[in-house]
Amino acid sequence: MKSFFLAFTALFLFIGCSDHPKTTPAKKDKSLVSLVNPFIGTGGHGHTYPGATMPFGMMQLSPDTRLDGWDGASGYHYSDEYIYGFSHTHLSGTGVNDYCDILLMPTNEVVFNNGSDGKKGYRSKFSHDKEKAEPGYYQVYLQDTDINVELTVSERSGIHKYEFPTAKNQIIVLDLEHRDQLLASKIKQTSRTEITGYRHSKAWATNQKLFYYIKFSHPMSVDLIARKQNLTNKKAVFQFDNPKNEPVYVKIGISAVDEDGAKKNYEAEIGDKTFDEVKEKAQTVWENQLEKIIIETDNQDHKTNFYTALYHTMIVPNIYQDVDGRYRGMDMKIHNAKGFKYYTVFSLWDTYRAAHPLYTLIERKRTSDFVNTLIAKYDEGGILPMWDLSANYTGTMIGYHAVPVIADAYLTGIKGFDAEKAFKAMKNSANQDHLGLKSYKQFGFIPVEEESESVSKTLEYAYDDWTIAKMAHALEKVDDYEIFMKRAQSYKNVFDPDTKFMRGRFKNTWFEPFDPYEVNFNYTEANAWQYSFYVPQDLSGFMELLGGKEVLEAQLDSLFTAESGTAGRHMQDITGLIGQYAHGNEPSHHMAYLYNFVNKPYKTQEKVHQILTELYKNEPDGIAGNEDCGQMSAWYIFSSMGFYPVTPGSNQYIIGTPLFDKATINLENGKNFTIKAFDLSDTNKYIDYVRLNGSRLHKSYITSKDILSGGILEFYMTDSPSDWGTDDDDAPTTSIDYFKIVPVPFIAKGETEIVLDNAQKETDIFYTLNDSIFIKYDKPFIISESSTLKVYSEKDDERSATLATDFYKIDPNRTIELKTTYANQYNAGGPNALIDGIKGSKDFRSGTWQGYEDKDVVAIVDLGEQIFVQSINVNFLQDQRSFIFYPTEVLCYISADNQNFQLVGKQSINAINRSEEVKIKTMTFDLKDRNAKYVKLVAKKLGRLPKRHAGYGDKGKSWIFVDEISIQSAVGSEQSEVGSVQ
Repeated sequence: MKSFFLAFTALFLFIGCSDHPKTTPAKKDKSLVSLVNPFIGTGGHGHTYPGATMPFGMMQLSPDTRLDGWDGASGYHYSDEYIYGFSHTHLSGTGVNDYCDILLMPTNEVVFNNGSDGKKGYRSKFSHDKEKAEPGYYQVYLQDTDINVELTVSERSGIHKYEFPTAKNQIIVLDLEHRDQLLASKIKQTSRTEITGYRHSKAWATNQKLFYYIKFSHPMSVDLIARKQNLTNKKAVFQFDNPKNEPVYVKIGISAVDEDGAKKNYEAEIGDKTFDEVKEKAQTVWENQLEKIIIETDNQDHKTNFYTALYHTMIVPNIYQDVDGRYRGMDMKIHNAKGFKYYTVFSLWDTYRAAHPLYTLIERKRTSDFVNTLIAKYDEGGILPMWDLSANYTGTMIGYHAVPVIADAYLTGIKGFDAEKAFKAMKNSANQDHLGLKSYKQFGFIPVEEESESVSKTLEYAYDDWTIAKMAHALEKVDDYEIFMKRAQSYKNVFDPDTKFMRGRFKNTWFEPFDPYEVNFNYTEANAWQYSFYVPQDLSGFMELLGGKEVLEAQLDSLFTAESGTAGRHMQDITGLIGQYAHGNEPSHHMAYLYNFVNKPYKTQEKVHQILTELYKNEPDGIAGNEDCGQMSAWYIFSSMGFYPVTPGSNQYIIGTPLFDKATINLENGKNFTIKAFDLSDTNKYIDYVRLNGSRLHKSYITSKDILSGGILEFYMTDSPSDWGTDDDDAPTTSIDYFKIVPVPFIAKGETEIVLDNAQKETDIFYTLNDSIFIKYDKPFIISESSTLKVYSEKDDERSATLATDFYKIDPNRTIELKTTYANQYNAGGPNALIDGIKGSKDFRSGTWQGYEDKDVVAIVDLGEQIFVQSINVNFLQDQRSFIFYPTEVLCYISADNQNFQLVGKQSINAINRSEEVKIKTMTFDLKDRNAKYVKLVAKKLGRLPKRHAGYGDKGKSWIFVDEISIQSAVGSEQSEVGSVQ
């Protein structure tokens, strides 16, 4: 009896000491498919499409309402009133107008024109009141023709269902010219119900190949085919014998391999199945897919936002092989995938941050296929892709971010691929000489004058290199570990200790004048605010440069409270601003979580809750920026569950604040990881304390092992900040502790008196002029003649790279006066840039061109004294895709007194002529030894962009980019090339 009493007491005490009963996995209370709203992101700048697709499927069968433009990237925009038709491939949340291939449109009269010109066409008005979208299904009523349309899909095939108002004039238009540039096409009738062919096109991806097989449910009228179809391989119309006015079904298979592959895909996936059978299977697959994460919350908008976000993370990358295993590789040859599935559409600059880390948790088998795909692309094309699309290297965006995707997969225990070969491919990407890598490897950073977006590229290369180092360590490759761990510290070379921002280095000085709000060519879709916190691989080292945790905290506070607005060039991707934090674009996505690293997790909780509840909405304009192939949604998925992968490859997930009462991740290994929040409310967004598997968790992060092993994470919430996670031992950290580098010194000041400095204090600097002996720098020195300055730093036997800077002697009597103000982001080094002897390359972002937006350029060169001028040269750049046009006219004047000018030359240019080529044009004026003290050049602007330009509109203004003004005297000396000290 006594033992029973003791046992009962112990059980009572156990229950009494437990704050809550045992947490069970979350359960759904309704169909998850019903919670997805595919219209989220179709408005604003989300660039998503509402049509039918399968998880990671090849076909995206969706309506097209817009033919071009940035906000028409997905083919559909919620604000539009016309539908042009229904095409079979679409991109989700990008900024380019590829895809939208093979347009079909039901109508009731023969017409080939789409109607975009305002003339009679096959397009039709529609209303959102009679439109419906679900995973795997789409429906719309076409007002102008009284036709109801339904669409559904399998992985590589789809079905259209058209209900015409009468049995007469049942017509379908096939338009292969629709959207991007058509390279080749084919339309071939093989029977009264079958059509086959292909569409090859060019846009962002320059050689896209798509083949199709179409089968109609009713026979075509032969007379119409004979008269119309054979006129062109670009467009066709088909009329049907359907006296009972039954629905017309169009079944279609697609392939990147050949027409036979398209037919086999159709036969294997759809064949004789009915529309309803295909739809039911599609939605069953989607239901199972969405069950990978179950949430519980009473907030219905939160449920819809979550499952729509999860849906958006599951529609790319896209399967890119046929049912027989064949696919088109990066070499355009046909291959057969053995042991894995082959994919395309890797928006890696976006998705390496959170989408792929999400896949390492819930799509582990598919992640193995992704990695095998990337390795195959390396085999086929010689390098890992940056952003691959339909067997094309697009060369878009920056970094080599296939590398962290592979490393993160391997380091979280995903196998099933050749790790040695993967590592070889990773090193190959990092050891190229293109896109600034040559300078990056040589100097430890990219100079502004060598490569555009130099700061962003330096920072992102450094992170990528850290993941290579981590992979090298796991594979026991000691030498590679050292090499890439040193390269991972390259961020130190673009850190300015004075402003505490990451800045461009121009001729080894800082790019001036500096405005952290300015969007310029030193950063990728961002400004200094939005890139200066990008050191996820070595936050400890970054804080050391800044001056400690308190300084980083203050910088973060300033980031979120700064004025919300940017200067410099307009960048439409910078959206979702909270201060200068730009949630609508990826470089900002980790920043709210950095407060955990400075022992202030409650500030992370505040910011994350604000972003979750203010910048994601159950509305068409419900995403703060481009969806970007799942990255915007992946941020929401992670953050709403309560944690986020700040540093993919570290196996750390930094804790934020949960949005739901309960969430369960159902893992492929059969285990589950459940997150439970107690006392959660709109005001209770702060964490009081946390338990992991029943034990108090003091650290403000969890690991991939914690999640993949299964278990329970419990948040106990409160309405005010607590001291949880505020001790130094509780904070997460990323730290490079071995092979520390010495940053390269920079010229802090440099006209004639030269001041040298280094981002890392207590570091010795050495310099030499004109290759004399290196001496230790201890005070400023004077340069009075044309010279070459070389510098390096040294500390504890570790030495930096050596940098050389050329200085040109100034003739104080020679100056230039600019009567027009240039754009600071294109200042080329300042007021003397046009006579500094430095000539620009064909890359307008290299920092050596002076740019003027919608302005005539007027410059007066004072020669210091009257001389006999033989000729005058001036250079202009043309890059029409970037809004840069030649001037329409250039005039040359001379004067003796700077008051009375005489016209000595005038040259006109047909600047409006379309040209895809980037060119430099040198305008030469032969003065035949005319006497002058002043030379004035006037370049006339084009002004508004031509109508055929993508930027045409109210804000579409052209730029003039001008470079070196060279003046030859009668004795043949190049007068202008004794420019300013650089």
